[in-house]
Amino acid sequence: MLRKLAGWLLIFAVLLGTSPAPACAGNGLKAEAIAEVPAGGWQREAVFPDWKGYVDDTLAMNSMVSFDGWHGQGIFYMALREEVRSLRLFVNGLEVDTSALRGGMSYRVDFSGAAKDGKNTSQVTEIEPEDLKDAVRVSIPYPVILDGSTEEAGIAPEVLELIDDLISTDVEYGFPGAQLAIVRHGRLVYENAWGKTNAYLPDGTPNEESAPVTVDTLFDLASVTKMFAVNYALQKLLTEGRYSLDDRVSKYLGDRFYQDVLDFEYEGGANPGPETQREWKAGLTIRDLLAHQAGFPADVGYPKLYYDVKTLSNDPDTLNVLYAGADGSEETRAATVEALCRTPLYYEPRTATKYSDLDYMILGVIVEELSGTDLATYLKENFLEPMGLTRVTFNPLENGFSAEDCAATELNGNTRDGAVSFPGIRTQTLQGQVHDEKAWYSMGGVSGHAGLFASAAELAKLASVMLTGGYGENRFFSRNVLDLFTAPKSADYGQMGLGWWRGGDILRPWYFGTEAVSSVIGHQGWTGTLVMIDPERDLVVVYLTNSINSPVTDPAANPNKFDGGRYTASTLGFVPQLLSIGLDGDTDILPQLCSLTADMENESRKLIPDGAPPEHANVKNAGSKAAVAEKWAGKWAEKYGLAAAA
Repeated sequence: MLRKLAGWLLIFAVLLGTSPAPACAGNGLKAEAIAEVPAGGWQREAVFPDWKGYVDDTLAMNSMVSFDGWHGQGIFYMALREEVRSLRLFVNGLEVDTSALRGGMSYRVDFSGAAKDGKNTSQVTEIEPEDLKDAVRVSIPYPVILDGSTEEAGIAPEVLELIDDLISTDVEYGFPGAQLAIVRHGRLVYENAWGKTNAYLPDGTPNEESAPVTVDTLFDLASVTKMFAVNYALQKLLTEGRYSLDDRVSKYLGDRFYQDVLDFEYEGGANPGPETQREWKAGLTIRDLLAHQAGFPADVGYPKLYYDVKTLSNDPDTLNVLYAGADGSEETRAATVEALCRTPLYYEPRTATKYSDLDYMILGVIVEELSGTDLATYLKENFLEPMGLTRVTFNPLENGFSAEDCAATELNGNTRDGAVSFPGIRTQTLQGQVHDEKAWYSMGGVSGHAGLFASAAELAKLASVMLTGGYGENRFFSRNVLDLFTAPKSADYGQMGLGWWRGGDILRPWYFGTEAVSSVIGHQGWTGTLVMIDPERDLVVVYLTNSINSPVTDPAANPNKFDGGRYTASTLGFVPQLLSIGLDGDTDILPQLCSLTADMENESRKLIPDGAPPEHANVKNAGSKAAVAEKWAGKWAEKYGLAAAA
């Protein structure tokens, strides 16, 4: 009826000598004819009229479909049945000129001028003839990451300047190196790099010949691997219906997973006997492993002596070895999987939550069983290549990168500056080889718990998939699967989902900051890496460091504490905390930041051990904070006057 009325109005206008411009004129939205709709994994696909599949004249939603998008970009495709004579098309309230559309044709609709951050809506109405079924098929891709600016992202320049000052000054005082990338509203709005790829010589003296870290440098992600190698794979495979979270582990690893468990008593752990151990392990599910409540210990520790896992026995010392050599052979890897199967549980499953590398080593093997290919190949073929990512990889030295392309980690192999030794241990500075012992010695550099290398910018693009579920014409995760994996593991454990760390009730402020909402997710890595994904603020932060590329402070007292870990730049969570101060605000934040730098200087001095010499890393960190505080006091004085600074 409305279309008929519009037709009569047009006739009257012509008779009167006037021709009204169409409502969609000049809004920049257009539909371009194409040969056919390309194949793709769509964010949304809807067939009009009545896309929900039933008729109900009270539901306006039957004429509209909504989808995720970001401002400044957006296309979708339409295919019209031969019989279609006309239709009207709107995107976010703006009309697309459909006067040239013809039945039997396909079209590419560019709505970038109407796109907005968050939910976008397409409306297809007044299709003629009115009684035509399956008249218009709309196929909507996912948005992608474009380049952008911090100004359009709503990030105050002062906070980025302070972050830069804190990291660069720490580097001047001895911190190794770092990289930062920020994605907001579908745009890479900030990336930067600091320090050296290999800051120290093996004897702990500064390496003056080292190349600088650039935005292209690859960093060893350590446990951040868990999310982007295993969780991404399992989320995609679940979206495809390839398995159930409640499938038992033995479905994929076989009865060996529980039948030949070692009879061993952990210090402080449970030892209910072999029969109960077999019963516990037989009942373990994929969900138990993802939730870190399967019962496995956190790690297997260092061996006091060197054992070959191919000669496993009931000798309790054998339990502590998953280091099968560094040959990267299938035999070594198979022997390691056998060792995992024989490892007894530390506590009764589902009675506690204990973060465990072993959980994700097993999950990595399950991904390979489900997909029929190795973990590295699955990640490359299903995510990296479709997204055009070239600086995310396992084993970089075997995949086209040199050592100089990578940020180095430990100075003297895995020896902790001589505190650890066993036959076959690496002693050279690690650069381009995964630092994690289990990943290197047992799994050939490719494991579910560690092994990935990446640049911050490319990792941020990969992480952005958690905001939408896909990228371009590639559908990775359904919204239901995203919600399932990122929801609280339980009512009394809000800081963890299925593998993903959550903000919860300010339960991870040292990583995500105090202003992070409960739905913030991410993960941290032991080498000094952090990914934070904030769906409410449409924000992704990737901060990578090689803080362990520094001397061990006191190998005898604690071989796992490195000098690099004593600087503000190594605390990771300071980046999201400062960003929150300068996000989407219009107040003058300079006084707050100046006051904060003064407080950081005072706090850093409290961390200096009694009698620490000038070369102690905590002393250097305090000196760095003093330099930053002095600079920002000068900024205060410049803006508000010397009297205010005093």
